[in-house]
Amino acid sequence: MKRETIQTPSPVAAERQVLFGQLVRYAITGGAVTALGTAAYGAFVAFTAMDPMLAVFLAYVICVAVGYVVHSRWSFRGHGRRDNPARTTGRFFAVSLVSYLLNSAFTWVLTKGLGGPDWWPVIPMLFVTPLATFALNRRWVFN
Repeated sequence: MKRETIQTPSPVAAERQVLFGQLVRYAITGGAVTALGTAAYGAFVAFTAMDPMLAVFLAYVICVAVGYVVHSRWSFRGHGRRDNPARTTGRFFAVSLVSYLLNSAFTWVLTKGLGGPDWWPVIPMLFVTPLATFALNRRWVFN
């Protein structure tokens, strides 16, 4: 009878597994927060006479509050140090500001600069901004 040995993953494989888990959790929660933000933006511009630039700011405020809670408690749970909540919170808000600036730039360029419809910025808001903020959150905020 052959004896089975249990192999533990190498440190590189273990790190990839952790990264993949974070990416999946971030995709779920980040996707939900992004959907919330784009829905809020869409509702503001569709159902009010609100300027798209104000709409993207209000959507940002909503998403920052929700995003901090879900990303710190679930997306990056167990990742990095949690010994300095003020540093983590400050960095999270800095990354959120980068997110806001990206979405504002997309909104301005696509609606004002190119004269496109109000829904155009939703595309990069869904596919570009989340990838940039995942990288910043993982490497700098929750490290």
